[in-house]
Amino acid sequence: MTERDILRHCLAILAYRCGKFIRSAPASFAGYDTGGGTTPLRILSHISDLLDWALSMSRGAGRWAAATPSDWGSEVMRFHAALAALDNYYASEEPIRAEVPRLLQGPIADALTHVGQIAMLRRMADAVVIGENYFVADIVAGRVGPEQTPPRKPFQ
Repeated sequence: MTERDILRHCLAILAYRCGKFIRSAPASFAGYDTGGGTTPLRILSHISDLLDWALSMSRGAGRWAAATPSDWGSEVMRFHAALAALDNYYASEEPIRAEVPRLLQGPIADALTHVGQIAMLRRMADAVVIGENYFVADIVAGRVGPEQTPPRKPFQ
């Protein structure tokens, strides 16, 4: 695999895993707060900020911008749009103007960490999503939209 292939696969992993936890979340979930003001809505918005930052760094600008979270539906769409923009860039012939290991260890790994927070908050909010064996999951580079293959081997 090339560095671009690895980046694109990581984005597909992010789409698959985050999609699992944001899809069909109850309406109340976006504002679920354990007391510190951090909500799933804010976390999802931050993930999109990280993806936008990764794209900016990849283009050579490196500008950080934190968006003000909107509503859940808009943030879900923003998440997938940010993934698509970044994936399209890595699928192109445009040069990646940031060190790929740093992109992986910085914004992409950070985004994956935040997906884990959303998963944990789903459990805490009594909106549990069944676990699965991700080793056999159908995760494909370039598939970064909301449509994902159902789990192949869910844990019960």
